[in-house]
Amino acid sequence: MRDKIKKKLNELRENSLFRVMPEISEGAGKYISVEINKGFGKTEVRKYINMASNNYLGLAEIQEIKRASADAVLELGTTSGASRIVTGNYNLYDELERVTAEFKQTEASLVFNSGYAANVAVFFALADRNTAVFSDKLNHASIIDGILLSGAKHIRYRHNDIEDLAALLEKHKDEKDKIIATDTIFSMDGDVCRLRAIVELAEAYGAMTIVDEAHASGIFGRGRGYAHEAGLEKRVDIHMGTFSKAFGSFGAYVAADRDIIDYLRNKGRSFIYSTSLPPAVVAANLAALKYVEDHHDIGYRLLDAADDIRRQLQVMGFDTGDSVTQIIPVILGTNERVLMAKEFLMEKGIYVGAIRPPTVPVNTARLRMTVRLDVLDETERILDAFRALKAAGI
Repeated sequence: MRDKIKKKLNELRENSLFRVMPEISEGAGKYISVEINKGFGKTEVRKYINMASNNYLGLAEIQEIKRASADAVLELGTTSGASRIVTGNYNLYDELERVTAEFKQTEASLVFNSGYAANVAVFFALADRNTAVFSDKLNHASIIDGILLSGAKHIRYRHNDIEDLAALLEKHKDEKDKIIATDTIFSMDGDVCRLRAIVELAEAYGAMTIVDEAHASGIFGRGRGYAHEAGLEKRVDIHMGTFSKAFGSFGAYVAADRDIIDYLRNKGRSFIYSTSLPPAVVAANLAALKYVEDHHDIGYRLLDAADDIRRQLQVMGFDTGDSVTQIIPVILGTNERVLMAKEFLMEKGIYVGAIRPPTVPVNTARLRMTVRLDVLDETERILDAFRALKAAGI
């Protein structure tokens, strides 16, 4: 077994796929400091503009949200101490779920420790070997893993290809239980799903619709998500979203009608068998929701800024795919090229993610740039770095 592990690690290194943890001072901040190894035991700390974090609205640094988190620690301590169904529940949790349901305009909600835990719980609880789940090929890994763990028939349709989805639904129309699952904003491409067509197909074929709003929550639909932006919130059965991206905190929620939430509370294994979130996180989530409710235009300001940056990148000749959101891929193709581009941009003081297979398809390695509301004053510096990258021919 050890020889097999070593062989696999060597293959990753040879194909420029080996991953290491960057030594970053603060992952969510507007600026991050990274310790660079200079050789011979010498290191250098460099400062970069952070264009890789999902802290899209910069809420992790909002004083009222930080204060709410700190106050919760002082009042309630550092841990919940148990699963919520044992003794890990407390008043702030109940308030967060009530406010989340109101915000999402659903009957009820349930908070999970992460988006991954939420998706695994949803699909494992609702689907079984008699269920057909139709899933976009670019859906997040947590959706895929939830479907696989459930034992359901996993039927993947081509990315955003409604005709392919319709053909597959027709082929499997006799399946008793059907679910269509999709991200609303795709995390590596920055494009949006064709939600209206998906909902119409779901209604025509008697399928349940589940959407993952992780990268839309806090931004689209006055912060409520892309389903609300499209006016389809009442026609979607289950909304999953996260607090760990635009809301600047941690954890996730599922919002739906009361029966579904009650069922997940009783059948969601990742909910039942996990110690619940600590008070500091729950309080921050609650404060972030209230902040977005009071500042509902900030998502649109972010999207406008991202649109301007994307257009300028396209003018330079970069391939940004079908992005229309705050996530802008710069598709370069090979693993080696994208790593070279990342290093080049770091020399210019810009930190972006280098995304390679299996996260994205082979030969579509890319820089994943996330536009953030709190770095817009650095826009020209960022664009100048990309102009230099283009001029360097990387």
